[in-house]
Amino acid sequence: MPKGKKTFRRRKVCRFCVDKVKPADIDYKDVQRLKHYTTERGKIIPRRISGNCARHQRAISAAIKRARIVALMPFTAD
Repeated sequence: MPKGKKTFRRRKVCRFCVDKVKPADIDYKDVQRLKHYTTERGKIIPRRISGNCARHQRAISAAIKRARIVALMPFTAD
């Protein structure tokens, strides 16, 4: 990057906050939604990449972990 050149990065907006979804409404049984927040290897995507706020990211992580325990989602890729 050239010296003195400032780049502007648009701040990511939490999708759940825009849709006014409460953290309690994020359910572990909604596997299709949760798959968007995991990599193909099965890791949970961090909030700096996903753009979620802290409250919703905690709810997403808890839901993914519950779905893994109930065997709705894999812990790792094959």
